[in-house]
Amino acid sequence: MKSIIILLVVCFLTSKMLYAQKIVLSDANLVANKVYLSTDKHKGFIARVVKDSTIVAADEPTFARLKNVSFKNGRVELYVKSHLLPTAPQSARGFIGLAFRINDDNTKFECIYLRPTNGRAEDQLRRNHSIQYFSYPDYKFTRLRRDFPETYESYADMELNKWIKMTIILKDNKAVLYLNKNTQPSLIVNDLKHGANSVGSIGLFVDVGTIGYFRDLKIFIEE
Repeated sequence: MKSIIILLVVCFLTSKMLYAQKIVLSDANLVANKVYLSTDKHKGFIARVVKDSTIVAADEPTFARLKNVSFKNGRVELYVKSHLLPTAPQSARGFIGLAFRINDDNTKFECIYLRPTNGRAEDQLRRNHSIQYFSYPDYKFTRLRRDFPETYESYADMELNKWIKMTIILKDNKAVLYLNKNTQPSLIVNDLKHGANSVGSIGLFVDVGTIGYFRDLKIFIEE
């Protein structure tokens, strides 16, 4: 089995070429960065990712990064599922998502992640914080929430311990997130902080207290 399957798709309506890559989530295609990583080919190449327990700060480059991928515009699809670690702090929310346009030394990237425990919380404010965008290193969620309240977060129905499909469409400085089979976006970011010309890899992101599972990753690169 090839580790990356590449298909060429011609989009007649936009006159764009989309190179579709179905990524096998194996050890050969991923490198751990501040996380513990394992993969299981017997379950369809599912990646299991847990944040390094020595990393205390939130919104850090804690992801399993794809090798040999450079991505600017196009679409990314994957399924994510999060469990809470037995040692998870009370503030843990099952943080799981996708980092993208990661530069070569992991010092700059964009990220959209989910907080599945918030999706059905009895507290409406927590529900409003079910989805989060941040940009590393200068625009973590704390700064964005303080300076631009409610702009980079939103609500969507979701739960722990269940597979959630994430689809992120990227075009220059804009990112749009769709969840599951919804036809309307769950989050729209119109001003990605690293700008329209940022290019880089993709990472399977988790944060504190989370056991993150990832499968069925597909990338459609616009050329």
